Amino acid sequence: MMPRPTPPPSGHPPADEPARDVGVRTAETLRLQGGVASPARDEVAVELPLEVRLNGEPFSVIMRTPGADVDLALGFLFSEGVLRGAPDVDRVDSDREAGVVNVLVRRGRADAVSQALSERRQVAMNSSCGLCGRRSLASLSLDAPALPVTWTVDAGTVSGLPLALHGAQPVFARTGGLHAAGLFDPEGRLEAGTEDVGRHNAVDKLVGRALADGRLPLGQSLLCVSGRSSFEIVQKAWLAGIPLVAAVSAPSSLAIDLAQQAGITLLGFVRDGRCNVYAHAGRVRPAAGA
Repeated sequence: MMPRPTPPPSGHPPADEPARDVGVRTAETLRLQGGVASPARDEVAVELPLEVRLNGEPFSVIMRTPGADVDLALGFLFSEGVLRGAPDVDRVDSDREAGVVNVLVRRGRADAVSQALSERRQVAMNSSCGLCGRRSLASLSLDAPALPVTWTVDAGTVSGLPLALHGAQPVFARTGGLHAAGLFDPEGRLEAGTEDVGRHNAVDKLVGRALADGRLPLGQSLLCVSGRSSFEIVQKAWLAGIPLVAAVSAPSSLAIDLAQQAGITLLGFVRDGRCNVYAHAGRVRPAAGA
């Protein structure tokens, strides 16, 4: 396990320390209804930049919902191949007010840090971008074995994941403006849930927390995401060793292709008691009598 992040000299709390309403702000709006206009106040999801630094050097700027910033930075660096686990991290310095997380990597990973800094274009990642900053198509490929089938899950359990995830979305309930990701065990019990303006950010927050806790790979976990599943979501699951990805909406064609290669069970349209299985259906047991 990793120690909690080091507080900055200013005395601000660590980026992952809970803060009241950190993901919500109030906006003035003009409400139009029934031909009548009236001023109102509305709660909206916060989107702000986070600068991720590697050993003090700027690495990426991520547009995100504040909260769990250290988890986000660690998960992002894991998905970029810079970190392989908690032992690679010497220290994490975070300043929530400045929107900066600086990850200091142990000396044995100096070559990986140098390569990551040299290969990545310095661009801001918007909340819908999971692959911004990559220089080449070759950088998207993974040299990893397909995930083995070691357990199965009941179809009824899978169909209940979105409802359980919805219960872990307090900011979405107030704003309607965030994506969510949740880790579940094969019995459908929620292990951890996150929210963010970006689907991939929410997944990185989950993976980053697991990395800090020394729990990777997540071979006994299911991942459920709101919205659609895309290439980068499946790629992050593969890196983290998650063998099943369920989404409320549709998968992309690349997500299906990658899931087939990775040995990941990929489900879409998981809602209203039904779902479609697009890859490796053997992990899902049909409901009794089906």
